Amino acid sequence: MDAQTLLQNYHTSELLRFTTAGSVDDGKSTLIGRLLYDSKAIFEDQMEAIEQASMRTGAEDVNLALLTDGLRAEREQGITIDVAYRYFATPKRKFIIADTPGHVQYTRNMVTGASTANAALILVDARHGVIEQTLRHAFIASLLQIPHVIICINKMDLVDYKEDVFEEIRTTFMGFAAKLAIKDIHFIPISALKGDNVVRRSTKMDWYQGPTLMYLLENVYIGSDNNHIDARFPVQFVIRPQSAEFPDYRGYAGRLASGTLRVGDEVVVLPSGFSSRIKSIDFYKEHQDMAFAPQSVTLTLKDDIDISRGDMIVRANNRPQVSQDIDLMICWLNEKAMTPGGKYALMHTTNAVRCMIKEVTYKIDINTLDRNTEDKHIGMNDIGRIKIRTTKPLFFDSYRKNRVTGSLILIDEATNVTVGAGMIV
Repeated sequence: MDAQTLLQNYHTSELLRFTTAGSVDDGKSTLIGRLLYDSKAIFEDQMEAIEQASMRTGAEDVNLALLTDGLRAEREQGITIDVAYRYFATPKRKFIIADTPGHVQYTRNMVTGASTANAALILVDARHGVIEQTLRHAFIASLLQIPHVIICINKMDLVDYKEDVFEEIRTTFMGFAAKLAIKDIHFIPISALKGDNVVRRSTKMDWYQGPTLMYLLENVYIGSDNNHIDARFPVQFVIRPQSAEFPDYRGYAGRLASGTLRVGDEVVVLPSGFSSRIKSIDFYKEHQDMAFAPQSVTLTLKDDIDISRGDMIVRANNRPQVSQDIDLMICWLNEKAMTPGGKYALMHTTNAVRCMIKEVTYKIDINTLDRNTEDKHIGMNDIGRIKIRTTKPLFFDSYRKNRVTGSLILIDEATNVTVGAGMIV
């Protein structure tokens, strides 16, 4: 299969992951419901049930928020934990919505839901403008290096669709965003309840010449969201069939974290440092000329090298950092606070090691974004900067450069519970 065919196949089934965040009653559930309803992603029986439920509550209009209320009920029953996901598709693109709670006590939930997102939808109530929670959500989006941030200024119908209200909120947010590392910011005035500028263009805001929310979600360019420069292939599994058909086959299966690899490329295996060339790139029963992130493939090499799970195959002239001392931002996920000097299991790509907390540099006040160097107690939902030392070297890039090789998780060895999500600085 040639490179052009591969790229065409990839883009025809392109998937956009986005997360939603907003304060209480900002209309987040209604917005998701409106997207699903106006894009015809709701079954008739679902719509009938929502209409009947809306009538029972005495609502004037169909309450589209009930579409996600069902998910919330599941979450309360323990079926879906902390983040609810919705899936839908249009002719142009497939979507996964991560519906995350936005309160300060659910910071860890937002980090979990947003960690793989291409875009973040941050809702702002047009009546209240930019509030503390808006800034907190923007900071987390920046921390997680979400490439595209869409500020949905909702409830424009309650401020008479005034342009000056929209402009004031946009100006205020941009003043704050100058301090953050957000690459691409869009502002859309909407009314989730009435459907203005969600899927259909509003006739009541002629002053707004930008795209509707759905048009932007369908057309925002995400091809460059993945790092296509630095080839990083963490080995997940060694395939040795030792069958009559494949007596000497030795393949290295995994998911390309970033970059591209081609047959014939000179590569180096870490940590051994041995070099070879790619003999073949296999996908099920097909041979490919190249592979690109985030494809899952099997590589074979021209030389017999001892390679196992946790090793990484990279280009000879483009290598990641290798170190046992790592500086990172951590979001703590567990009720039990971080133990200074404590030992934890660590998972980084396919590599499992142990580590020790060497130092807590500072903790971030999630509301003011101030760095607190005095209080170094890292408890649940806290975000701070720490230094760790691992039992063996990791092969990594900074999170800003590569979201896959720059992220890791800490695990409590006694309970096997994931306690921290880290972004390597």
